[in-house]
Amino acid sequence: MFTIGDFAKHGRVSVRMLRHYDAIGLLRPARVDPATGYRHYEAGQLARLNRVIALKELGFTLDQVGSILDERLGAEELRGMLRLRRAELESAMAAAAARLNQVETRLRTIESEGSMSTADVVVKSLPPVRLVELTGVAAGYEPQDIGPVIGPLYEELCRRIEAAGVVPTGPAIAYYEEAPGAEAGAVLVHAGLPVGASVRAEALGGPVRVVELPGVERAATVVHRGSMDGVLPTSQALARWIDANGHRSAGYARELTLACPDDRDAWVTELQEPLVPGI
Repeated sequence: MFTIGDFAKHGRVSVRMLRHYDAIGLLRPARVDPATGYRHYEAGQLARLNRVIALKELGFTLDQVGSILDERLGAEELRGMLRLRRAELESAMAAAAARLNQVETRLRTIESEGSMSTADVVVKSLPPVRLVELTGVAAGYEPQDIGPVIGPLYEELCRRIEAAGVVPTGPAIAYYEEAPGAEAGAVLVHAGLPVGASVRAEALGGPVRVVELPGVERAATVVHRGSMDGVLPTSQALARWIDANGHRSAGYARELTLACPDDRDAWVTELQEPLVPGI
């Protein structure tokens, strides 16, 4: 048998914790000396201690831990519960990381207010273009809403055109509009690739469409460098330029992908915001 101090060392926990587990009935000593009150533990009790610590660190309360262990779950059942809890925690961590990224993006936007140059804004016409496209609905127009929708759309679109032997004639173009019949604020995402006149939707199958994206008489354009997760400072600088120069936006900005390497920080995207004609 081990003294409580030795058992704590082998279990990599504190003596104070073991006393607390004893007090609440979660892990009783194998023997208590009636004369001295000293607690003694057996090596076999390390298995229960390991389960207690694993469940506690995965977010279960001690009451929940006791209930789980008292059901005498087998190792495989316990492993299944731990996998499920791990998946929940990983999802929560991903959501927290996404929220942190949103906060950092807003902070960068605040820090760049009034300092981001608008000298690179160019007004130009946009020619009409024939696209193959897939569409999906995003909950909103914020980068964290658009990214999870547009990424899979482009992956599927690229897979289909490659399988059909279709070669795009230019860089990818994404454009947006209000999603009809969806919740307020929802956005219809169009992920498109320009193709030649001979390409037909039937050759690509599924939900792929061939559309003629109309030209734009005047659009305010600016180049954004880096991941689209951090596009907010650039897009707001463009909005300030439009307002300062007496223009009005005619809709969502298009996004022309100029470079899209594996390193997202090396992406280059031109934002193209249509302007109301004659203003």
